[in-house]
Amino acid sequence: MHIRPALSALLLTTFLGLPALADDQALPQPRPFSAMTGLDDGWEPLEFPGIDRHSQYRLVTVDGQQVMRARTEAGASGLIARMTVAPGDGLLLQWRWKVSNTYRDGDARRKDGDDYPARLYVAFEFQEDKAGLFERLKRGTVKALFGEELPGNALNYIWANRLPPGAIVPNPYTDRTMMVAVTSGEDQVGEWVTVERDIVADYRAAFGEAPPAVVGIGIMSDADNTGEAATAWYGDIRLRRPE
Repeated sequence: MHIRPALSALLLTTFLGLPALADDQALPQPRPFSAMTGLDDGWEPLEFPGIDRHSQYRLVTVDGQQVMRARTEAGASGLIARMTVAPGDGLLLQWRWKVSNTYRDGDARRKDGDDYPARLYVAFEFQEDKAGLFERLKRGTVKALFGEELPGNALNYIWANRLPPGAIVPNPYTDRTMMVAVTSGEDQVGEWVTVERDIVADYRAAFGEAPPAVVGIGIMSDADNTGEAATAWYGDIRLRRPE
């Protein structure tokens, strides 16, 4: 069983952004899975130090629609889409997903239960003026070792194992990542579930302030802590402004 250190929880949100678009009608978007021609078409692998067994991602057709399938067995890795988006007063995130099962030993409040058959996460720009000395030193070390700039806070939208829908709890490795249970338990296993969340409202609820820029969106199905296995299917992910 792999126990991820706090560094890996932070690396989960390692994104380098592109310039933001000001036009609300031309928001940067993650490349739709339905339009991808390969795994490197707009998304990149996200892997973690010390975790050698990776989740497997593949484009498949389900009910006439191309989607992303993730299979994980005692491993972890994800896919990331890099972008920069100003949240403004409201920013809606829409997607659909389906899972084969949840985890018997999964629990978002414990390090040894920090696995999810499906998660979608949003990483935000690092706000240096709000960081303490230790945080700045830690980030400098990561950049020196890995050549990457760590982002700031993150929201993880999860298909929870135990948390009730709507619950928000800190990740057991770092309180800079907040876990938001949007689907939970076995009741909807095997069914497509459509989700819409207001990123701005969720960030305020999780961190008590307005969010900085979004710097990336990722998906991950993982099972390295519990040692279990699951399959998930992810439909297209879309950002839009509220009406």
